Amino acid sequence: MNILWDFDGTLFDTYKAFTNVLHEVLKGSVPPDEIFLELKKSFTHATAFFQLSEDQIAEFKLKERAISPEKKRPFPFVEDVLKQSNLNVIMTHKPREEVQTILDYFGWNHYFQEIVAGDDGFPRKPDPTAYRYLHDKYKLDLAVGDRVLDIVPAKEIGLHTCLFQNEGEGADFYLDTYEDFYITIKI
Repeated sequence: MNILWDFDGTLFDTYKAFTNVLHEVLKGSVPPDEIFLELKKSFTHATAFFQLSEDQIAEFKLKERAISPEKKRPFPFVEDVLKQSNLNVIMTHKPREEVQTILDYFGWNHYFQEIVAGDDGFPRKPDPTAYRYLHDKYKLDLAVGDRVLDIVPAKEIGLHTCLFQNEGEGADFYLDTYEDFYITIKI
């Protein structure tokens, strides 16, 4: 199976770290569980929802980049899926350097044929341009993401879709853990 992966919240459990940083930026004025819910929609959404100033956004980005990859661990069993797949690619809004830092830390570069990162010039999701590019090049079977935003472009170009730890409408498959990935996903 050839799989397109989102990065944050799909391969790596990064939202806990993001939540802690935004909680700090907001000086503890918003409960972490509320921050988490808004961040899961998107960072852009959260900045508008919490009415962050440009200085607060810059502070968040600076502090988030400084977090050790140790605090951005891969989800359990996802490496098993990567090992069994024929091919894996990543499409993320995260800057390439940050993606590479985490992949390098965990020794995971060899699992991915290609990475389309946020600073590669492609339009942001839900625009399907990057998905179409990767699909045309690698003949993908499935797109896995943690937000509906991740599956919209996949649906548009005809890929099967899987939402991870999200029950939003529209996915072909839903998973809370990667432990039974190949049992659950039958394409």
